[in-house]
Amino acid sequence: MKDSQETKRTVPVPSVGADGEQPISQMTAPSIAEETTESNPPEKKYREMLRQMRRMNDPAYLPTVTMSELYQNVYRSRPPVIDGLLYPGTYLFAGAPKVGKSFLMAQLAYHVSTGLPLWGYPVHKGTVLYLALEDDHRRLQRRLYRMFGMEATNDLLFAICAKQAGNGLEEQLKRFVQDHPDTQLIIIDTLQKVREAGGDKYSYANDYELVGKLKRFADGCGVCLLLVHHTRKQPADDQFNMISGTNGLLGAADGAFLLHKEMRTDSTAILDVVGRDQQDQRMYLTRDKEHLIWTLEQTETELWLEPPDPVLEAVSAFITAERPSWAGTATELSEALKLDMKPNALAMRLNVRAGRLSADHHIRYENTRTHAGRSISLKLEAPEA
Repeated sequence: MKDSQETKRTVPVPSVGADGEQPISQMTAPSIAEETTESNPPEKKYREMLRQMRRMNDPAYLPTVTMSELYQNVYRSRPPVIDGLLYPGTYLFAGAPKVGKSFLMAQLAYHVSTGLPLWGYPVHKGTVLYLALEDDHRRLQRRLYRMFGMEATNDLLFAICAKQAGNGLEEQLKRFVQDHPDTQLIIIDTLQKVREAGGDKYSYANDYELVGKLKRFADGCGVCLLLVHHTRKQPADDQFNMISGTNGLLGAADGAFLLHKEMRTDSTAILDVVGRDQQDQRMYLTRDKEHLIWTLEQTETELWLEPPDPVLEAVSAFITAERPSWAGTATELSEALKLDMKPNALAMRLNVRAGRLSADHHIRYENTRTHAGRSISLKLEAPEA
């Protein structure tokens, strides 16, 4: 639930699932040109093209994909922003007023923009945009200096005003990402400041559509979008039901963080984390009264780590600095790896786990369709700095 910045920013296909993986090859869904090749006379090619065009333009046309086609496609996964904690996608970050949300947001922003580990979690460095819509420059200056002192960075940018969602905000954010293609994280503090005024603004449908608009932007650009929001005063059996507004907010998001205290004056707090494709977590935090930095005291559960994959390990041993690239068929690769595995099963395994091969072993895998058949390529990539 990692790849180069270039791939992450340039693939325009919507993500599949909450992990944000994107298809980089469509091996079982050839283009119209591929379907009408070689021996077909020109008239037959033309008729087939028209048939396909009419079918796709039919208002009743519903694009579908089979389970087999899913397995035969290769999806390039996006790297996490903070390993085990924060991933590309759209998340709510909720808490009571004055509980310390903005300080924790500044801490997240600073660590991502500098690449410094946060609470022992590895961080993937990138540009961060922080829309501090309830602050001014003077307050930001004082807060950041108290938290981080002289260690400033040019990769953390702030804005204290922005347009509203559905009325220019998405275009502003897209322009920012175009100007800063290594953007990893965008924080909107707070969500209420960018939602459209008036109308039935607190209905489930309206809340779902609001977050849905922002999620479409985040998925399309491959960034993490954190939406800072408030909680209600009323207690609830499920802490996440305390998020202000309807369940449409959380329903449209990929996950949520909830920062809460037993008493407002406490210097300790609990951070609960839920997500579609990540492990639920509970963290116990303490805030340094002098620097206002949150520190991690303990976690309630250990992160589950996926065991090593022997196929990926074999590929990693095969693709080295001495042999940084390879190309051929699945049959040839199976023979080269000396695996007791059928070629089609090997190709399917690598199709599904291409993202992990890139993230864990820095090897780019591609499976492409050619006139001669399908070709596999493997290439060693430089690890992330």
